[in-house]
Amino acid sequence: MNSEKPTKSECKAYDLEERLLVFAVDVIRFVEKMSKTEAGRHCSGQVLRSGTAPMAHHGEAQAAESNKDFIHKMRVALKELRETSRWLKVSSRVPLTQNPAENQRLLKETDELIRIFYASIRTAQRGAK
Repeated sequence: MNSEKPTKSECKAYDLEERLLVFAVDVIRFVEKMSKTEAGRHCSGQVLRSGTAPMAHHGEAQAAESNKDFIHKMRVALKELRETSRWLKVSSRVPLTQNPAENQRLLKETDELIRIFYASIRTAQRGAK
């Protein structure tokens, strides 16, 4: 077995937990470089909170006590991802960052994660019926 750390593309394809961890770390690094103005601090705090929460909510979903509990926890993570997307869009429009490419990359990853969570919720809902 290969003991090397998986590449980002391997994480994206096979391990949602690792992908969410990488996303949380990327969010932290991104907000550390955001503008230190009042607006920058406000938006960076929002992005930090909502962008790191899905990793924790996914962990809670993995330990869900029922299918209904799993769906609820996944929905909470999905809401946080949607919120992250909106705050990233605000920070891009103002702009509150010197790195618009990183903002766009995070927006793209947020969108992909939203799609993954939405599909997982739909699958779980079908299984509950």
